[in-house]
Amino acid sequence: MTGLGAVGELESARVTRILRDDIVLGRRLPGTKLIERDIAAELHVSRLPVREAIRALVAEGVVVARPRSWAVVREFTVRDLYDLSEVRESVETLIFVFAAERHDDSGIERLRAALEREESAAHAGDTEAARIAAGRFHEIVSELAGNEMLDELIRVFITRLQWLFGQHDDLVAMAAEHRIIFDALIARDVDALRVLVPRHLAAGRATAERVLLARAASSD
Repeated sequence: MTGLGAVGELESARVTRILRDDIVLGRRLPGTKLIERDIAAELHVSRLPVREAIRALVAEGVVVARPRSWAVVREFTVRDLYDLSEVRESVETLIFVFAAERHDDSGIERLRAALEREESAAHAGDTEAARIAAGRFHEIVSELAGNEMLDELIRVFITRLQWLFGQHDDLVAMAAEHRIIFDALIARDVDALRVLVPRHLAAGRATAERVLLARAASSD
């Protein structure tokens, strides 16, 4: 039976969270081997929760299991980015529109707090904190949309979205885009959001594509 962490968190859930953060924040790069015994020693756990964590991350689309070999961090392709972007644009634009129509004061304050954390971290050069806050910004918008079906859909690829945020290198620019989107959202300007959100997502995809192509060129 998988053990519990210090605050009641399942050991497998804790290991999954740590590995997920390592991947989406770029601490474990694409193609990196995930060796059970090494990770178990690093995190001071048995190999069972590591095995369960790897299985969970395979399901989330950021790890690839290779039979009779090590699992590895997924190496995304440009086609992967376009496939993800096509689905993401439709789903996430609708989420932002619903959030604009349905938000309340409490939700807006949570969203504002995430945005201000992102802006502060971006201007301070704190890359990880800025990327985490950017991801939280999108998560809160999904909560404000108040649609369980859309929430289920976004959770199918949320880890891949978080990885995409992790490729963004101009964090000040990303925070500035979020500020413009935030202003339109609190104004309930759905027409503006139908333009701003796809433009924002396209910019993120272009950045990730540039990073992937540069990484491929450096490995040749």
